[in-house]
Amino acid sequence: MANQEVDELFEVKNSFYIGNYQHCINEAQKLQVSSPELRQERDIFLYRALIGQRKFGVVQSEIKASAPPPLQALKLLAQYFQFPSNRVTIVNELESQLSGNVDLSNTALLIVAATIYCHEDNYEGALRALSQSDALECRALMVQTYLKMERLDAARKELKTLQEKDDDATLTQMAQAWTHIATGGEKLQDAYYIYQELLDKNVSTALLLNGQAICFLGQAKYEEAESALQEALDKDPSNPDTLINLMVLAHHTGKPQEVANRYLVQLRDEHKGHKFVEDITTKEEDFNRLVKQYAA
Repeated sequence: MANQEVDELFEVKNSFYIGNYQHCINEAQKLQVSSPELRQERDIFLYRALIGQRKFGVVQSEIKASAPPPLQALKLLAQYFQFPSNRVTIVNELESQLSGNVDLSNTALLIVAATIYCHEDNYEGALRALSQSDALECRALMVQTYLKMERLDAARKELKTLQEKDDDATLTQMAQAWTHIATGGEKLQDAYYIYQELLDKNVSTALLLNGQAICFLGQAKYEEAESALQEALDKDPSNPDTLINLMVLAHHTGKPQEVANRYLVQLRDEHKGHKFVEDITTKEEDFNRLVKQYAA
């Protein structure tokens, strides 16, 4: 049954993992699967890809109250991203779902919980949710969470577990690249090779190109970084990671301030609830408060 699942949903899952959301949606919509369980998993990836495209309203309108719990979790995630003012209520609802007897086969709920907790800077909560499952994606997200916490030692340990489970999996390869980037130095080149191999085996996506661009930025290869980011911009003109990395590149290459400002304005316009935007807004408010304080 496990092999059959991999065979039937491999293209859908792999497209999602590398950020090729439209292909994931197209494949999911035309795929006729052999069981109700696989149909539900197919739908999970379909709606996750729509969330990846920031089509939050579509997800909420299509997932009805009668939909199974994994899809309800995705509806909650769409609400979280679309309505920043309701986030306290949404986090409370999530915590009430996690406080009871959690169905550990509902990996969608665990992934949604980790995603929301990471956005809320509650990394311990994210790890607590993810550690309840041995699913490859939960373990890969644990690597990512440890890296956000600057716990490189724990990330490497979790990566080793991933490699023992499935060294060739796309998620394992990506987790290895993230860890190499966090390590820095010579490991940046190793991370670049992983992204290049994923690009060669699949198609270029904004997610993979941004990974390469970060490797180039870390090595001060600014021309190569610009080339990768321009290609990523062509793939998805409003991808937040691309806009942030272009701001970083503009700073490193001494471009006029209005270049970086243009990307920041676009980021604020299209991604009001993005962590980067929220952090910048907080810092600006703190700075303005200090200016007033000293002026007084």
